[in-house]
Amino acid sequence: MLIGVPKEIKNNEFRVGLVPNSVSELIHAGHKVIVEAGAGLGAGCTDADYVAAGATIEKNVEKIFAKADMIVKVKEPQAAERARLRKGQILFTYLHLAPDPAQTKDLIKSGATCIAYETVTSAAGGLPLLTPMSEVAGRLAPQMGAHCLEKAQGGLGILLGGVPGVPAANVVVLGGGVSGTHAAQIALGMGANVTVVDRSVDVLKRIAVQFNGAVRTVYSTRQAVEDMVKTADMVIGCVLIPGAAAPKLITKKMLKTMKQGSVIVDVAIDQGGCCETSKATTHANPTYVVDGVIHYCVANMPGAVARTSTFALNNGTLPFALALANKGWKKALIDDPHLRNGLNVHEGHVTCEPVSKALKLPYVSAESILGLK
Repeated sequence: MLIGVPKEIKNNEFRVGLVPNSVSELIHAGHKVIVEAGAGLGAGCTDADYVAAGATIEKNVEKIFAKADMIVKVKEPQAAERARLRKGQILFTYLHLAPDPAQTKDLIKSGATCIAYETVTSAAGGLPLLTPMSEVAGRLAPQMGAHCLEKAQGGLGILLGGVPGVPAANVVVLGGGVSGTHAAQIALGMGANVTVVDRSVDVLKRIAVQFNGAVRTVYSTRQAVEDMVKTADMVIGCVLIPGAAAPKLITKKMLKTMKQGSVIVDVAIDQGGCCETSKATTHANPTYVVDGVIHYCVANMPGAVARTSTFALNNGTLPFALALANKGWKKALIDDPHLRNGLNVHEGHVTCEPVSKALKLPYVSAESILGLK
């Protein structure tokens, strides 16, 4: 199989779909890899590194899309990239379709087989290709939020950990999953007063044990969220419903009760965000203010630490990329029900039920596509 790796074109996105070590594994398995010139530079991978691994370097990205049997990326394809996709081609990347009707429409039109990292599952019930980026985003969130709290950024002028005699900031983390746990860990390490809000008692128990009671836990209800955001200096939104749009836990009404200069870091923005006033931003223009509350809603947060993120992502994606290349998409998905869960669009059909529900589009199961039922 010929695998194409284009350079990411989303604003300030420096990650890359395959690192040289991954390319070497694919080459060793008998495949060919074509990489756009400069695609890996943002993650510290030079064209020479790719050549040494066995890849071919191509300056013309249109040729990569035209030739490749499978395109491996990081972020969802932008409009120009979607126009280059074709029937019979595999797209393997993050998609986050539920809040993105324009992208979904284009992928349906392309006829391509589109497999989303974020809905691939594991035998343990997790999301192995979303987890590494959730870890990175969770760890970044308090760091980014702390910067936004600085007075020069329009914030409250609060040091997250305070100093002796001066209280630390109150940080509320909505969601105790992977990103929420990592956000709590870093915020706690920075000295903040941390509360994790979740609707799962088991998750709250895990958080309490993991942090030895240093992190406060609150069961999530509308009233609890309303009460917590009133006193929060920073709210980190980490809620996730796999494949579906994020629930809007912070309403416009709640926002008006928050402190002027407080900060919302909406890690859930890839799935539409968990605040009614959230809208995707970029690393170039990461924040905006609504009702005096700073919103940090960068849709590709891990891109800020591109090298760490790229290598962490490749550790997860490589086995699946090898399966798709070695077996072809159909047999790979028949053999592995967890990879099958990653199929979101195929030849004009939406094959991810949460996406079909969110966008009110017809749903066809992956099993039906594969002739399994």
